[in-house]
Amino acid sequence: MDFTLDDTQTEIAALAAKVLGDLGGATPGPRPGGSAPTDPPKRVVEDDPWRALASSGLLALALPPDLEGDGLGIAEVAQVLTEVGRAAAPVPAYATLALGVLPIETLGTPAQRAELLPPVAAGEALLTAALNEPSAPLAAEPATTARAAGGKWLLSGVKTAVPSAAEATRILTSVSTPHGTAVYLVDPRADGVTLVPTPTSAGTPECTVRLDDVAVEETDLLFDRGAVAALHRFALAGALALGDGLLAGALALTVKHVGERTQFGRPLATFQAVAGQIADVYVAARTVHLAVTSAVWRLAAGLDADAELDVAAYWLATQAPVALATCHHLHGGVGVDETYPLHRYSSQVKDLGRTLGGAAHRLGKLGERVAG
Repeated sequence: MDFTLDDTQTEIAALAAKVLGDLGGATPGPRPGGSAPTDPPKRVVEDDPWRALASSGLLALALPPDLEGDGLGIAEVAQVLTEVGRAAAPVPAYATLALGVLPIETLGTPAQRAELLPPVAAGEALLTAALNEPSAPLAAEPATTARAAGGKWLLSGVKTAVPSAAEATRILTSVSTPHGTAVYLVDPRADGVTLVPTPTSAGTPECTVRLDDVAVEETDLLFDRGAVAALHRFALAGALALGDGLLAGALALTVKHVGERTQFGRPLATFQAVAGQIADVYVAARTVHLAVTSAVWRLAAGLDADAELDVAAYWLATQAPVALATCHHLHGGVGVDETYPLHRYSSQVKDLGRTLGGAAHRLGKLGERVAG
């Protein structure tokens, strides 16, 4: 089992790092399976990193060749998401790529792909998914329902923590039908859709989505009996890749700080207590990275990755918040200064943990596997 990045994945990671550059305030260090950049990367477009990702072709990686894409998959998209996390970039990459592009490319019809994917690749449109419900993260049996009426399907229910819902072209929405679960493409501007903005730690746009007999056509259905499970796998893999990058970026930022900041004429990193704490963060980051890489590799290889995704999600939900708290502690007062970039990492980690359901929920998912 070889988790080393291939040449294509290494080049994608390097390109994404160059596009996003020093947005996070720390020069990226060596990447597993690749080499360290010899020069600090620079952003291609200083004021619009999302457009920069589009112009570099990184938003088109998963598009099929007939739509001028590269025909790649989750392993390559994960490299982009990891670099987005490493830079703590304020871009809707997770929502659009993991919750939108990958499932539509995998489960969608040719007409759905042709309509929705090219504008995303051009940086002109966003996609997202509504998977969480009140007290039910990534609900396998959604309380949101779809019922047939007059040749259409009417969707009703409440979805929580939907990223970029108001900005999206379509929201991939998991529902329960009389025949099982399904995923429908919902226009957030359709009649019966109410978007209620909700706060996030990072300040990124998010909504609670209320559906009141929202009419959708059969052409809005993602045709696959396992669509909800497949969408959940992409959601988990994308969140894990992003979280892997966030933890690595925060570690790099903290290592740089304790190596340069002096106390009593010596760098902070030379003090035993500091060295021990930064070592704990390093161990957490490497543990999460290995778990994430294993899960993404299995998913990309077409193997059963559900157990590995659950394990990696648990590690991220438990290890990342503690590691970020240590990073803040090692920065001292600088760590809570909003003009310093560390808060972007910790706030995104908090939001990501909420998306995953939190440590207790992820432990419960593992417990269900053992009990089963």
